[in-house]
Amino acid sequence: MRGLFSYVTALAIAVLFPAQALAAEAHELPGAAMSLWWALPFAGLLLSIATGPLLFHHVWEHHYGKIAAAWAALVVVPLAVAFGVPMAGEAVLHTLLTEYMSFIILLFALYTISGGILLAGNIHGTPLVNAGLLLVGAILASVIGTTGASMILIRPVLRANDNRPFNAHVVIFFIFLVSNIGGSLTPLGDPPLFVGFLRGVDFFWTTVHILPDTLFVGGLVLAVFLALDIVLHRREAGMPKIKDPTPDTKVRLRGLANLPLLAGVIGAILLSASWKPAVSFSILGVILELQNLVRDAIILALAFLSLRVSYKSHRQANGFTWGPIAEVAKLFAGIFICIVPVIAILRAGHDGALAPLVSLVTSADGQPNDLAYFWLTGALSSFLDNAPTYLVFFELAGGDAKHLMTEAASTLAAVSAGAVFMGANTYIGNAPNFMVFAIARHRGFKMPGFFGYMAWSGLVLIPTFLIAGFVFFH
Repeated sequence: MRGLFSYVTALAIAVLFPAQALAAEAHELPGAAMSLWWALPFAGLLLSIATGPLLFHHVWEHHYGKIAAAWAALVVVPLAVAFGVPMAGEAVLHTLLTEYMSFIILLFALYTISGGILLAGNIHGTPLVNAGLLLVGAILASVIGTTGASMILIRPVLRANDNRPFNAHVVIFFIFLVSNIGGSLTPLGDPPLFVGFLRGVDFFWTTVHILPDTLFVGGLVLAVFLALDIVLHRREAGMPKIKDPTPDTKVRLRGLANLPLLAGVIGAILLSASWKPAVSFSILGVILELQNLVRDAIILALAFLSLRVSYKSHRQANGFTWGPIAEVAKLFAGIFICIVPVIAILRAGHDGALAPLVSLVTSADGQPNDLAYFWLTGALSSFLDNAPTYLVFFELAGGDAKHLMTEAASTLAAVSAGAVFMGANTYIGNAPNFMVFAIARHRGFKMPGFFGYMAWSGLVLIPTFLIAGFVFFH
């Protein structure tokens, strides 16, 4: 048995690490010497996330955490064998403690606090009312996140349109605008932007640099929706009336105690960005700065405070459960671990195994090709989770936040816009997409299937992105 283990170990090192191991004193994984085999667990996990809910729903529903853990183990164990436990452990722990924990704490807080806010009552879903709801939701998405805004507004939107013969398009454009495009202006809006914030991008950088892109793309998509909804609403006038299952009533905003808690989350993030006490702590070789620990502690406390001050009836009316955030926490733990060797390879640039990808986004003169960054980030974000996709291209562009915010600002804008905007291209591009789809279908809306939805995005979003890419990144 011992001989077999030695053989397997030797084989693993030969396949995954073809070059000789570097000195044990190195503090980072030697990406230039690592083959593309190291990226297989990352690709496998993302493929599992993309296909699991569609192809083997029941298995995925009960075992997604185990599947993610298995892919993560296929990274951690070979890393420990090839480079030693200290180096592998430090690489994985650094990612989990400095990025994953802050990332999931913010998502948990926004999900929890927004779940205590209830928009009660009902209004009639006319074209102007629907356009107004989508506009409000898109603005709200950058304040409380695409997940929070989607969960607060999707049920009022469904109630407003549940007596219309043609209503699936309202949900589709809701996913376009509220669950994706609207979240492009702050790190609170969409997970990839918060990953960028954790990597050093200023809080309001995207607010300034992505605003023109967002106004253009969001405005154009909203105009298309309004024109389409007017046409369909006029067609409905000659059709038999459907009894409204939720008659119009006065709209009221409940759970107001959660609003200052959301403001507190924003304040905590701004505090960590401006307060630099130069105090840090070392945990197993990983340096954690005091301002980030204080930020995460405040955000976590605000989330638990929301559970105390919110009425259970409001959360029940919102259909609030812990299932979605638990799934996100488990899957992203696997994603952040599996992406560790991929990031190391990307940092090697033209010397690494991903050199062809580096060349694809680099012009002949050595300058970054912003249009390629926009489309490649967006294309992968359409089918893979947009947060790790953003991180891959962030590293591909150099990984230095100060450089990307200044000399390479247009490149960072292209990566940011691609990751956020094109998460709307499929049901699996961003976490809220499938949640909104499931809620609408449960309420009786005849939602298109996976490829039917892509037909909508192909007709509406792709032409919009083609124009936006030419205008802003050509």
